[in-house]
Amino acid sequence: MKRKLMMLAMAAAVTTAHAAVERIQVVERVPFAPGVTFGEYGAYEKIRGIAFYALDPKAAANAAIVDLKKAPRDKQGRVLFSSEFVLLRPTGTQPSTLLYDVNNRGNIAILGQVNGRSPANNDPTTAADAGDGFLMRHGFSLLFSAWTWDVAPTVPVAGTVPRPLVFAPPVAKGVKGKVQNEFTVNAPTDVISYAGMRGLTYEPATPNDPHAQLTERARQGDKRKPIPRSAWHFVEPELKGGPGRVQLEGGFKPDTIYEITYVAKDPYVTGAGLAGIRDLLSYFRDHPFEGAPVPRNVLMFGISQSGRVIGRMMTDGLNVDEGGKLVFDGAYLQVPGAGGSAGFNSRFAQPTRHPSMMEEHDYPADAFPFTSTPTRDPATGKTASTLDKARDKQGNLPKLFYANTSTEFWNRGASLIATSADGERDVAPADNVRIYGFMGAQHYVGRSNKRAPFTACVSTSDHYLPMRALIVALDDWTTKGKQPPANAYPQLADGTLTTVADYRAIFPKGFGLTPPEQNLREPRLDFGRRFAAQGIADVVPPKHGDDYETRVPTPDADGNDKGGVRLVELQAPLGTHTGWNLRAPDTGFAWATSRFDGSFVPFARTEAERMAAGDPRLSLEARYANRDAYAAAVRAAAERQVAAGLLLQEDVERTMKENVGLYDRIVARDPSDQGCNYLFAQ
Repeated sequence: MKRKLMMLAMAAAVTTAHAAVERIQVVERVPFAPGVTFGEYGAYEKIRGIAFYALDPKAAANAAIVDLKKAPRDKQGRVLFSSEFVLLRPTGTQPSTLLYDVNNRGNIAILGQVNGRSPANNDPTTAADAGDGFLMRHGFSLLFSAWTWDVAPTVPVAGTVPRPLVFAPPVAKGVKGKVQNEFTVNAPTDVISYAGMRGLTYEPATPNDPHAQLTERARQGDKRKPIPRSAWHFVEPELKGGPGRVQLEGGFKPDTIYEITYVAKDPYVTGAGLAGIRDLLSYFRDHPFEGAPVPRNVLMFGISQSGRVIGRMMTDGLNVDEGGKLVFDGAYLQVPGAGGSAGFNSRFAQPTRHPSMMEEHDYPADAFPFTSTPTRDPATGKTASTLDKARDKQGNLPKLFYANTSTEFWNRGASLIATSADGERDVAPADNVRIYGFMGAQHYVGRSNKRAPFTACVSTSDHYLPMRALIVALDDWTTKGKQPPANAYPQLADGTLTTVADYRAIFPKGFGLTPPEQNLREPRLDFGRRFAAQGIADVVPPKHGDDYETRVPTPDADGNDKGGVRLVELQAPLGTHTGWNLRAPDTGFAWATSRFDGSFVPFARTEAERMAAGDPRLSLEARYANRDAYAAAVRAAAERQVAAGLLLQEDVERTMKENVGLYDRIVARDPSDQGCNYLFAQ
């Protein structure tokens, strides 16, 4: 017996020695929203801490992390690093679901979209930071941690201290390689940053590199025109620690894609950030923490870039820990577009970057495979799925939600997660996957009260409400086995997914919106023979093959998208909601769409107004006898959504208030007023 106990102790010691999270340091533990209780779950607390990691580059679980073997190691051969985390949890002792929110560019994202309030200074503290308290009222413990490095510093507001979650990854010392950055301007300027959106980039290995190249072109497929090296030079960052800049004689101008290329050195081991998420979740899954039991369930949630992080983790098998266990039971990928299977884990990776219609087509954000069940790439003959490496040692997979808006079909290749790579046939999702398309919605709920820099007012449809229902549904699916809402997304077979040419032919004319010439067709990139297996680009910029074929939702007679999740705004419409919004000519690239925004044009109030304007869409008067009739239509649509599991009963009155309020503002608006203020309650 004594020998057996000794062997168990030795085994435990070995397990601890090789644990990816070596230790946790708590640096702050305070009440969250002091004095507030959240329904049956009571009070919440905030714990801020630091997780210290040790990765074995020789471990099979870490083989996918690009350049990990080139990072400095300790005497035991391990790569060491740390990351800050924030935990919000009920103070009670009952087990809860741990919901990990992948921060977006260093900022907590889920509270803004789901609870309705982004925490001040990225530091959730007060009752106001809880918004309407939705996630707390439903008992979720919320975990956030640093995973990415390329977050540019911002100018602090007087009297505040921003607290972004920024990661300091290991560095592959001594490694050099070519780096390429694209940038554009909306107005003429002499000096501009060449980093990605609000991000950082790798700076030249040689200061003011005399061999660096700057080129210009009008469209992605055009030949690059070199700008003489004597006509431009590098400029110091605007803020300490910020991205470098360039200055051009005669200035940079709109309608032009600029590209700067140079040799950089010491790339970050960016994939270590994904491994850090994996290992932090593994730790919290198995260890009681500061007086609380282990969670009953572990979920991940990510919006946009953050959703694509989850996609890349599964593509690389980084959702399975070193012990062969799943680190999350389920994940919700919100607006990930084509899924993100190519970003976040390559040499000189810059997570902030991703393609839009007009730029960044040379950055590896998405690549085959795109679907959760195996499909064949006709260009290469390869057959694969996004989940090929995502199973645990027992063969289990996490349960997954993918949800895109109409905007991702236009600007981020969203159709590819449910079609073949040539766009010719539907591909059903795996049994552990559900796909939802929020039709008529844009990347985030519209918030701009002006048209600039686009041609139309933004879309007002609110897909944050079905998001709330789906989060609860994912928790129920993973803990109770309760089936979630059925798949609801545009498909080729039923005619709700189509080509851009067909969309343009069907879309109604004569009311102020003209559809784009093209949606984003995901580029097929060749970075050289080492990129697919090792994440090392030898060809920069990459060679292009034929683009992957992408489709868009089919419009109805009002110009609203068919298929998918029919939001209340489309079941009881007040106008046309599209997933695209064209750029204003004075900002350049008038042929291109906004990266994130859709459009909204209300119906005419009366048939007389409609006829006078030549609007082919029926007026509000013809659709709804009066305000009460419209309110009844909204309530009926909301109840249908509740029955479908896509709206919670607690959110019906909010739906009523939002939609009937917009009806009132449209009726009160002077049709000659082309402003967008009427979209929002004052």
